[in-house]
Amino acid sequence: MGAEPGPPVLWLGGPPGAGKTTVARLIARRHGLRWYNADAHTWEHRARAVANGHAQAIRWEELPRAERWTGPLPELLAMSLHHERGAMVADDLRALPACPATIAEGTPVTPEVAGAFGRALWLLPTHAVQEQRLLERGMSPRDGAFRLYRGLLDVIEDQVEAYGGRRLRVDGSQSAEETAAEVEAAFSSSLAEGPVAGTAAERRALLRYGNRALVAQHEQFFARPWAPPAPPDAATAFACECGDTGCTEDVELPVARFPRPPEPLSAPVLADGHNAPAWPVSCPG
Repeated sequence: MGAEPGPPVLWLGGPPGAGKTTVARLIARRHGLRWYNADAHTWEHRARAVANGHAQAIRWEELPRAERWTGPLPELLAMSLHHERGAMVADDLRALPACPATIAEGTPVTPEVAGAFGRALWLLPTHAVQEQRLLERGMSPRDGAFRLYRGLLDVIEDQVEAYGGRRLRVDGSQSAEETAAEVEAAFSSSLAEGPVAGTAAERRALLRYGNRALVAQHEQFFARPWAPPAPPDAATAFACECGDTGCTEDVELPVARFPRPPEPLSAPVLADGHNAPAWPVSCPG
């Protein structure tokens, strides 16, 4: 990101089903990075596009929910704001504290925004792997979202090819840990440069940032005027906030029960048997 304000960024792109989120969370926890998840900012970005008068964003909001996914692929791509959201992600990152470094992952991470070399990598699954993973999420090939996600694989692959970006083919033969190790190797020099959170307390604050973004994603969706009522028992997997670099535990918790701010007074989310350090006096935000 050059001389612009904000943290150093490692960019991890790819279509839905590539494994970006799993890999980015592993690396962030292991190295003391901030995890920025573009999905968690979807509704914030869509609201921003509507406020700016983006015609396709407005059209998507106005269509009945059942009709949003029935159009041809070019129309679905336009209403997805795939190209527009990359710049919004970059704006979000520039607003973050300069320390520690951030690993930013998401489908809107495009070569135009991230650049093609050094600090950017795209996970590109085979069509068979992506289809299997989308089916495991409960999606159907008859769904418009399924068609959009398959189309995004081809669009992103073409973009990365055109820009000469670094890519890692995901063929289903490796575990998430093995894929994360390959991504770490690709980012080894950038990871060595840092800066990173140096204490468990600082890492606890970063984990809370990532968890709080998941809560915001849930709340912003159900705040839409067309959204159904929020299920009171809707749960998600939050990262354990112990701050141990070797911890990969998640805590399944109803979103409504996630501890409320302000953060220094908010109880940590912990896996069984894990302990939390004190909240940092000077935290990485």
